[in-house]
Amino acid sequence: MTNDPKNIRISDYDYPLPDSRIAKFPLEQRDQSKLLVYDKGNISHRQFFNLPELLPEGALMVFNNTRVIRARLHFRKETGALIEVFLLEPHAPADYERMFQTCGECEWLCLIGNLKKWKEGALHRAFLVKDEETTLSAEHLGTHGTSQIVRLRWTGGASFADVIDAAGELPIPPYLNRDTQESDLTTYQTVYSKIKGSVAAPTAGLHFTERVLADIDSHGIEREELTLHVGAGTFRPVKSELVSGHDMHTEYVSVRLHTIERLLAHGCRAIAVGTTSVRTLESLYYIGCHILKHQEGVTDNDLHVRQWEPYDDAEEYSAISAEESLTAIRDYLVGNDLEVLNASTQIIIAPGYKYHIVSRLVTNFHQPQSTLLLLVSALVGDDWHRIYDYALANDFRFLSYGDSSLLIPDGE
Repeated sequence: MTNDPKNIRISDYDYPLPDSRIAKFPLEQRDQSKLLVYDKGNISHRQFFNLPELLPEGALMVFNNTRVIRARLHFRKETGALIEVFLLEPHAPADYERMFQTCGECEWLCLIGNLKKWKEGALHRAFLVKDEETTLSAEHLGTHGTSQIVRLRWTGGASFADVIDAAGELPIPPYLNRDTQESDLTTYQTVYSKIKGSVAAPTAGLHFTERVLADIDSHGIEREELTLHVGAGTFRPVKSELVSGHDMHTEYVSVRLHTIERLLAHGCRAIAVGTTSVRTLESLYYIGCHILKHQEGVTDNDLHVRQWEPYDDAEEYSAISAEESLTAIRDYLVGNDLEVLNASTQIIIAPGYKYHIVSRLVTNFHQPQSTLLLLVSALVGDDWHRIYDYALANDFRFLSYGDSSLLIPDGE
């Protein structure tokens, strides 16, 4: 194995995953799922509702409160051809909050299914929004990178949030190999989801119930929330032989000033719920480094983390502590009278990565040869093999609707 993550062979992060081990539906009771506990090399298992008693009193736990949108829109041409418009991220307006409040017209970056059948002209479909007859039209404006720009227009006075709630379909993961069902509208959202914008759920959070959250509180564990809108790229497999050939997708994050202050109060250490929370928390460190470097004029580029930055610039950042970095973010927000940090990240976390903020991780079991498995390996090293072998041998359920794990690395 190499110490340079760019030279990692993704084939070294493979394991046998029969289709029968992929959970097609969740358990009826979310918190009854199995919980694998990896504690500094020791592996055991409990049930998810036992999680609070396994966490240290006084710790800070961080959750991603994004909410999955009904991102699949289907249109049928007069010829009968079915066109799918899959919403990826807002284009105009580019801000998520403004997008869902907008009325009448907007533009999205999309994937288009059956694009070859949509040569020109607008697509139309009629439906009811809160008992009002509404017509939605889609116009293909061109290509933007690997995405397509689609202009959507609709009649009536409904917001775009109401339009997609009425006309869209919730996008469940492709590896479930089934259509979205009514039950997914509830089960494919975390109980604490709030901020619309994801096209995939932060699935580590699907195990939490109000009972477990209350138990976390009663154990003296503090909870904070941040937002990372999960993109379709989360399902994109690494197809290149070496990890250097894989391009990470950009995801948008929002972190409140209050959350930065709580992180500082907890010694810049946190228990992350899910890989999306990990990506956000670890990206904060590099954003703080940018701010320290460009204190006189912070630009939007400074609020973005590049894919290979943690490795290419490791020496430059080595002298900057997590406390210094998060303090720089706090001072930047206070100095600019901002309550929320809005930023973006392409960070890839792979073996060789040094964690700055995340101390423990609650996460599901991920696909073979995926960037998420690389992230887990960066935390627990080669023991990921033992963890996954144990899960397979003990009838754990895998992927989005599957079982969970608590990973406590050495040094914690």
